[in-house]
Amino acid sequence: MSPRGPDRPLLAALHEGPVVGDGGMGTQLYERGVLFSVNYEELNLTRPELVRRVHEDYVRAGAQVIETNTFGANAIRLARHGLDDRVRDINLRAVEVAREAAGERAWVVGAIGPSGLVFGGVEDESARVRAAFHEQATVLAEGGVDAIVVETMRQPDELFIAIDAVRAAVGRDVTLIAQASLDEDLTMSDGTGIAEIGEAMKARGVDVVGVNCSDGPQHVLDAAELLVPLGLPVSAMPNAGLPRRVDERFLYVATPEYFGVYARRMYKVGVRLVGGCCGTTPEHIKRIAAAARMTGASSGGPEVEGGEEPAVYAHPEPPQGVRVVPTGEKSRLGAKLAAGRFIVSVEVNPPAGLDPARAIAAAKMLIDGGVDVINIADGARAQARMSNVALAVRMQQALGIETLVHVCGRDRNLLAQVAHLVGAHVLGVRNLVVITGDPPKMGDFPDATAVYDLDSIGILRLVARLNRGIDPGGKPLGAATAFLCATGAEPAALNYPREIERLRHKVAAGAELVMTQPVYDPAVLGRMLDDVAPMGVPVLVGLLPLASHRNAEFLHNEVPGMQIPDAIRERMRKAGSGQDARREGVAIAREMLEAVRGRVAGAYIMPPFERHELALEVVDGFLDRD
Repeated sequence: MSPRGPDRPLLAALHEGPVVGDGGMGTQLYERGVLFSVNYEELNLTRPELVRRVHEDYVRAGAQVIETNTFGANAIRLARHGLDDRVRDINLRAVEVAREAAGERAWVVGAIGPSGLVFGGVEDESARVRAAFHEQATVLAEGGVDAIVVETMRQPDELFIAIDAVRAAVGRDVTLIAQASLDEDLTMSDGTGIAEIGEAMKARGVDVVGVNCSDGPQHVLDAAELLVPLGLPVSAMPNAGLPRRVDERFLYVATPEYFGVYARRMYKVGVRLVGGCCGTTPEHIKRIAAAARMTGASSGGPEVEGGEEPAVYAHPEPPQGVRVVPTGEKSRLGAKLAAGRFIVSVEVNPPAGLDPARAIAAAKMLIDGGVDVINIADGARAQARMSNVALAVRMQQALGIETLVHVCGRDRNLLAQVAHLVGAHVLGVRNLVVITGDPPKMGDFPDATAVYDLDSIGILRLVARLNRGIDPGGKPLGAATAFLCATGAEPAALNYPREIERLRHKVAAGAELVMTQPVYDPAVLGRMLDDVAPMGVPVLVGLLPLASHRNAEFLHNEVPGMQIPDAIRERMRKAGSGQDARREGVAIAREMLEAVRGRVAGAYIMPPFERHELALEVVDGFLDRD
């Protein structure tokens, strides 16, 4: 889909892929000088330009869905301000203002919040509440919203009354999103768990189930993950943590960067709509939008048609007289792949300082040992290191070898990415591994700004244009680049179907080689090889020789996409530490390579702790020498 364009119904978009929601309305109105003593919903009538500016700021930040300023615009809550006779005027004007801000860039969702009454007491007001929700939903639908969201409901009875009232008012003509608000135990006010609540919402005909507000991103992620198995699109809109008193003020302290990290995790486990609630700002939404781009939800991302085969990307025709270089002619690596040679690539990373001598010496040792190409990461684990292109050029000049350079989307906007790629080509770099990149939060400089103008699919499409002699704006380059493009894949990804779906898009976008994350279970890799086979691209199996039992436990428990079977971890435990443990780690890697040798094009080895000599031990006897 377009970055923010509602070119089809919202529900269809949510079934196809992730979507970005907006942030808190009340927070923004308060920060813009509106006191809590004012009724915020009445501002739709008295200060519509202020409400519109909040909506517009969220759309500019990347929101694809904006909620109307109608959270408390039901007759029961409005009556506290003497406005219960203005339900229709307030809700209709709220939809108009949101539409004016959204234009063709975002969907408009009508917000319905709780009544503020407590159920189950001496005087149960269920009928009154149902009537209030029915009235509000009717007006919002009349105003032309794309969906209605029932949100921030703490009491199950009220949640179910609201769902039933909305369905009675609008039938199935309007998409219904229902979101519960939970305590830290992931339960509603009566102790009912979110999984049970989700089942009940689904049974009542809700189109999208979700969680909002609650205790911040971590708790909302935990809850939303329990809703994914229901088979409906899931929404997650956490507040910015719990407010804390700072200098006599209550502030929300969950940073936008923190939100971005959790948004990425939410999208990866299958949540489709991620936005913010209390305390969130346009800066938080920018981070969510960046996370969405990383998962293909926004600019540069794929269109996913119901989980079927991806659309074929329409790569432009090269200008007249420009020849597109075939894989076998792009580089020595390309020639070896085209000839069916068994390829071995070993990772040698740039130094943190100024002296590349140690890395160059390691590369020489590996090449002399028969390795085909040196793989150089691009700020792996979000660490600040020497430019990998600079190291690649120094290696190529000093040793006459070929390198395989990672390119990630974290640090460069579109213009910088073009400059980086064109410059690398001019300097003689021909082989690329295109990845999205780890967020800065994982590294030594967590406050660094992530960019993610393009995710891995977007970068692959960019390189495909350069390989046809055309820049992103359609301007001829005068010649075509000759990049061979590899990409990454996680055989043990938590959301494996989505990983394969994205891999199909990567291949359609221009990937010519797949390099897997480290894998220790032949069955796990075999599943991916079966799924990759129809794509027609060669695969290098990722191997990371374990250095110790502690190393194995860390990788298994702390690194996303890594699964180390119990039996392998037990072998490392018995091996102890030191040289014995390293020998066992090499043996395990060799066994893995032997198990899949006939099904892969080669091996991609990541030596632990810069022990590059272990790579040669892993591939001893496997090398396809000239």
